[in-house]
Amino acid sequence: MIRRDPIGVVASIAPWNYPLMMAAWKTAPALAAGNTVVLKPSEQTPLTTLLFARVAAEIFPKGVLNVVTGRGPSVGQPLVEHPQVAMVSLTGDVGTGRKILQAATGTLKRTHLELGGKAPVIV
Repeated sequence: MIRRDPIGVVASIAPWNYPLMMAAWKTAPALAAGNTVVLKPSEQTPLTTLLFARVAAEIFPKGVLNVVTGRGPSVGQPLVEHPQVAMVSLTGDVGTGRKILQAATGTLKRTHLELGGKAPVIV
């Protein structure tokens, strides 16, 4: 028997490319599993994620999907280190992934890291 239970708060950190799709890709599985999500979009492209959150606020109860904006050291790091965050998901840089893994070891957070992509989008 396989039993899947929600783990709690999932912190998702998204990159600058594909901001709307990354927001959807990161939040949908976590929400479908019964978790809450705190999504931090890239400080370079937060507007589509904020619009996504506004639309989602009409669907989900307050506090289920949250968006925080800002730079990595001032927003991302405290998010990753927060004791109530049970899992951290990052799509981004290998160096950032290393920092997240180090921070996650202190509280044994689950991590999901997609690192080092080589396909940036040029508009």
